[in-house]
Amino acid sequence: MTHNPLLVPIDDLVDYAAVQPVHIEPAITALIDKARAAVERAADPALPATWEAIVDPLDNDTEPLWRAWSVAGHLNAVVDTPALREAYNQCLPKVTEFSTWIGLHKGLYAQYRRLGQTSGFAGWPAVRRRIVELALRDFRLGGVELEGEAREEYARISEQQAQASQRFSENVLDAMDKWSLHLEDGARLDGLPEDVRMAAAARAQEAGLQGWMLNLKMPCYLPVMQYARDRALRETLYRAYGTLASEQGEAALDNSPLIEQLLALRAREAKLLGYADFAALRLQTRMARTADEVLDFLRGLATKARPHAQRDLAQLREFAQKEYGMAQLQPWDLPFYAERLRESRYDYSEDEVKQYFTEPRVLQGLFQVAETLFGVSMRPCAVQAWHPDVKAFEVVSPDDGVVGHLLVDLYARQGKQGGAWVDSERNRRRVGAHLQRPVVYLTCNFTPPQNGKPALLTHDDVITLFHESGHALHALLSQVDDPGASAFASVEWDAIELPSQFMENFCWEWPVVQSLSAHVESGQPLPRALYDKLLAARNFQSGMQMVRQIEFSLFDMAIHNQAAGLSIAQVLQTLDDIRREVAVVFPPEWHRFPHNFSHLFAGGYGAGYYSYKWAEVLSADAYAAFEEAAQAGPERNTLDAGTGRRFRDEILAVGGARPAAESFRAFRGRDPSLDALLRHSGITTEPA
Repeated sequence: MTHNPLLVPIDDLVDYAAVQPVHIEPAITALIDKARAAVERAADPALPATWEAIVDPLDNDTEPLWRAWSVAGHLNAVVDTPALREAYNQCLPKVTEFSTWIGLHKGLYAQYRRLGQTSGFAGWPAVRRRIVELALRDFRLGGVELEGEAREEYARISEQQAQASQRFSENVLDAMDKWSLHLEDGARLDGLPEDVRMAAAARAQEAGLQGWMLNLKMPCYLPVMQYARDRALRETLYRAYGTLASEQGEAALDNSPLIEQLLALRAREAKLLGYADFAALRLQTRMARTADEVLDFLRGLATKARPHAQRDLAQLREFAQKEYGMAQLQPWDLPFYAERLRESRYDYSEDEVKQYFTEPRVLQGLFQVAETLFGVSMRPCAVQAWHPDVKAFEVVSPDDGVVGHLLVDLYARQGKQGGAWVDSERNRRRVGAHLQRPVVYLTCNFTPPQNGKPALLTHDDVITLFHESGHALHALLSQVDDPGASAFASVEWDAIELPSQFMENFCWEWPVVQSLSAHVESGQPLPRALYDKLLAARNFQSGMQMVRQIEFSLFDMAIHNQAAGLSIAQVLQTLDDIRREVAVVFPPEWHRFPHNFSHLFAGGYGAGYYSYKWAEVLSADAYAAFEEAAQAGPERNTLDAGTGRRFRDEILAVGGARPAAESFRAFRGRDPSLDALLRHSGITTEPA
């Protein structure tokens, strides 16, 4: 093989279009060998106990491996093919084994201990002291102090967990990709937005069929649940989505044994490391310190939110009964009648609003917000990407020039995992006078453009895009020169959602909405009257939404706050118990929500799903600083550049260079308060 695009110098941009499955195994094998040799060199006790002698050379020779593996993993998630999946899975045990080997390397651990004990350590830059202290913590949590059989078992568990999580993710993707519903009777699509119908027709045509093809990806599934008047059609899709990757489908794709395996492995890992359960282990690296602290926080929120959720559901049932004669609402009815209630109460539909949010205009408006608040612009650039839909941008600062690259992949397609996420190919790093700039991926699953028109985004899609942009800006605007303290490497998991949830707030501000909107036909911005309706409906059913998130978070903590694994029957029983405590909506007995809960079993959020609510407290309170600035300013505009600059300097730029609590206090001048979250959610008084 004359050229391998995964082996280009770390400063070069990867030619993603040139990466083939055949490149992955040779590149990863060669880079592991190089990294392994670097670890052994860094572990030499004859080296002086300095950053330059130990850490810099280690980063130099391990970073190319992690960059190549990030690229391989990203491609596996966004352009999955059998050959690519095989190549990725062939390397997964090797990468897991190497990562575990580093964590168990006593010689390297001893070197970091030497660094922490050197006489001049107290005079080191604070960020480097923190990296060493976090490394020592992670060595201990990585099993370095284990001996004998326990040490070998820990290594086996690490590999088994990685493989089980990957298989869980594959099962969800395959089960979703394999399901489709071919319809030839157009009447069954009555009520669906035109762009959804066109997309379904295009899928059928691609399959060589007449009519329409529905699938379970969100741009199809959600509009069917909200708009399809055919109740049986809604039930069909609801059942298919609710039983994805379970025993009710193809046996080879059933995630039941993987859930059991992962819970057992996680409990055993915690026991080996001296913790009562996996939740206790995970909370060693979080802002929250104990499971009880998390449970008290969640149950406190539930106490405030549940009366509002009960009111929301009662109003929905009353509306469906009065206006449509629906005496009994099933779960597949709720989104449909919720949309009808919102249309009735606020006199607009999501489809009407969607006509104003074209993807090019929304991106332009998002970039204007980033420029106003944080002083950076996004300049289109040429990158050889993994798919023609990908857009690439240079992130430009007037003071520093190009500070990073952002690669945006917005549309749902076959072979692409569902959901929305951000990841990084490489981090910012400075060595001497040389600065390496970050490269960040932003991935969503929106409806693609139809019939030559730009893609249309729902307002929820716009919020999702702003959310993910917050994660991206956290990496792109870093001023941390050492990657061990980058945002994604060392910000506590329950604070990592602060910038993302913070950015969502601007989607509700009139000046921002004006910049985001241009009608797909007329080019006119969203009318003020329609915006006022949208804003009035902001907290529509917010009580139900909040208890749903609390339900997920409590379930996650409950199944991981266990001394041993659980059977799938116990997992489902635990979920039922949690629902009886906090939920107001109860799915059918056959529903298998956990089997598709990739956040927990394939996405790193095990014993951490509460982070969304925890960080929402931080983000709402942070945004309150912009609201306060708007009240004090003549224009009453939350797009306050001065406050934005402080947010950039104290939150985004510092990444994980200090504890998140310190960063929040530096920005806000105090500890966080729950008040802003409750106010933003409309949960401030007892419901009427």
